[in-house]
Amino acid sequence: MFLSVLSAADPTDEPSAPSLQDAQESASNAASWVEQNWSSWLGIGLQVLLILVIATVLRIVVRKAITKLIDRMNRTAQAVDSTALGSLLVNIERRRQRSQAIGSVLRSVASFLIMGTAGLMILSAFKIDLAPLLASAGVAGVAIGFGARNLVTDFLSGVFMILEDQYGVGDSIDVGVATGEVIEVGLRVTKLRGDNGAIWYVRNGEVKRVGNLSQGWSTAHVDVTLRPEEDLDQVRSILTEVGEAMAKDEPWNETLWGPVEVLGLDSVLLDSMVVHVSAKTMPGKAIGVERELRWRVKRAFDAAGIRIVGGIPGQPDEGAASSPVDVAPPSAHASTA
Repeated sequence: MFLSVLSAADPTDEPSAPSLQDAQESASNAASWVEQNWSSWLGIGLQVLLILVIATVLRIVVRKAITKLIDRMNRTAQAVDSTALGSLLVNIERRRQRSQAIGSVLRSVASFLIMGTAGLMILSAFKIDLAPLLASAGVAGVAIGFGARNLVTDFLSGVFMILEDQYGVGDSIDVGVATGEVIEVGLRVTKLRGDNGAIWYVRNGEVKRVGNLSQGWSTAHVDVTLRPEEDLDQVRSILTEVGEAMAKDEPWNETLWGPVEVLGLDSVLLDSMVVHVSAKTMPGKAIGVERELRWRVKRAFDAAGIRIVGGIPGQPDEGAASSPVDVAPPSAHASTA
């Protein structure tokens, strides 16, 4: 009997294997647990699948609608551009870049809103509390906003510039920090080609004011300086004839959008008088009209014997006496004593 007790208490004995009854009990417990929860799992799965399908379909439909809207804008621009007036007012590249930028922004915003809402709905379907997540996202958004405020400012300024059509490709603008022709309009940076050929990269957030020289129409101004004894009626007649002849010649007949007007005298001095001439021109063509008008006015005045005065002042004669400032002061070495 003692030996039987020792054999029963021997620690080297291995534990007995689970019986068939224990395995059947575990399987029945698992089956009952699955039977109790499969309906909720199936409901959550179907809900998530439905959310994903609706979000995907809605995103595709919205993006296609935005794309069709942008294509319609481009077709309208091309139809207007095919007319004679449209060729003067509409820039295809400008409209294309503007429509592409607007379409990109709208598609990105639509995708973010749709998929973000779908993600929150999926988390809510899994019974996840969204309050801490939304609070963390708000704090992270504030931190990112403070850290990248310049980038956000540039982006928002670029969006509003494009939507309001403040300027576009081909426009000559003055943004304060730089002046030139716009070669590319982006959501963050605008590229300008300066008069000397340099490319200026201007951040949209740094643009406080914009002077667009290519919208509507421009004005050419020419000042003609003459001697005060010239006949004003003859001067007006010559300037009017020059303007009428220039308006009939190509390509100035398309560049000039109004008659060349002699506005009158800007100033009358003892040795000169200034006659002001003005004309309404195509946007951005005022400088070329001014140069051509000066050329024609000079030739017409030379043919009529009318002198144009002003410019470099006359140089003093070589034989004139030197001024007192140029005379050297007396020196003690000049005295023989």
